[in-house]
Amino acid sequence: MKLSTRFFLRQDTLLIARSLLGKLLVVPDGEGNRVSGMIVETEAYLGPNDRAAHSFGGRRTTRNEVMYGIGGRAYVFFVYGMYYQFNVVTGPVDRPHAVLIRAIEPVENLELMTARRGGLKQQALTSGPGKLCIALGIDRSMNGEDLRGERVWLEQYKTFRESHVSTGKRVGIDYAQDYIDKPWRFWVTSNKFVSKSR
Repeated sequence: MKLSTRFFLRQDTLLIARSLLGKLLVVPDGEGNRVSGMIVETEAYLGPNDRAAHSFGGRRTTRNEVMYGIGGRAYVFFVYGMYYQFNVVTGPVDRPHAVLIRAIEPVENLELMTARRGGLKQQALTSGPGKLCIALGIDRSMNGEDLRGERVWLEQYKTFRESHVSTGKRVGIDYAQDYIDKPWRFWVTSNKFVSKSR
C-alpha cells in the first residue's frame, strides 16, 4: 500500500525521517517491472534555519524550488558532477524541509540493480545516496514527481523498534557550522547496506 498524503504533510520532519526507515522505495523500470529497496538510512534537512539545507536562509532557486512545494514530492538533484540524490519533500507549502534517502536494502529486481551498478557485489549496490539512485534508475527527470504517482512511490513494508534504530550526525556537511553535529541522521542498526560513513 502506498503511503498516504498525510504521512508526508506532518510538521515533524525528524519524525518523518525516522519513520521512513523500513518503507519500500519503488521505481518501476521502462517495462513496468517493480524495482525496489527498503529504506535503511535517512537524513533530515530542516529548511531556512538549517545551515546544511539547500533552502538555508530562505534560498530559493530553480534547483530547489520543489522543496517549497507541498510535501510528498521527490526532490532530485545532481552532485559532484556525477551522482543524483533522492529526497522526500515534507510538510506544507512554503516550508522547505526534506529527507535525503541515504541507503536502501535491495528487495525486488536485484538482477537489474546489479547490472545498472556494473555487476558489483550486493552489499555495495545501494549503500549510499548516489549508488541507490543508479541502482533504481533515478535521475533528474523525476524531480518534482508525486510520490503517490506511477513513476516513483513509497509503500508500507517493515517497522523497526526504537532499539533497532541508531541516530547520529549527518554526513559531508563540514560547512554547516553549529549544525554539523545535529543528530538528524537515522539508520537501521547493523544493517549491512547502511553507508560506510558513520
